[in-house]
Amino acid sequence: MPILHVIFDNPVIPPNTGNAIRMCAGTGAHLHLVEPLGFDLTEKNLRRAGLDYHDLADVTVHPDLDSCLSTLPSSRIFAFTTTSSTWHTAIDYQEGDALLFGTEPTGLPAEHLAHPRITGEVRIPMLPGRRSMNLSNSAAVATYEAWRQLGFPGGV
Repeated sequence: MPILHVIFDNPVIPPNTGNAIRMCAGTGAHLHLVEPLGFDLTEKNLRRAGLDYHDLADVTVHPDLDSCLSTLPSSRIFAFTTTSSTWHTAIDYQEGDALLFGTEPTGLPAEHLAHPRITGEVRIPMLPGRRSMNLSNSAAVATYEAWRQLGFPGGV
């Protein structure tokens, strides 16, 4: 069982997903992609970003958020959003937690933030006046913080 889960809800930029595949391969996190995807998984940019790590990562595509979350029945789900006042570092992460990120241009839709499975909303701090971080960078910052708190199990 993976230590952590990373969920991309409706990703649309192939290199971000390719980078996340590579990051998940390096941390042992399981990457979940929620459709619709804004690209084909065989797209050149996706393959370029994650090519040599794709076979080392666990990646699952789900038709919708409910289907994705049903595969994680005991996981706590932390939704990353710029509207939260809770920093991602304030969470005491546990094995099996899931980190949920929205689509690149708009973030998570209100109905997904209101989903009953959401444990909490968190944000990555930034300087004032900045809209958001890049999706794959946000996922890496969050995943490495959670993995650090867990003691980097399996890491060398």
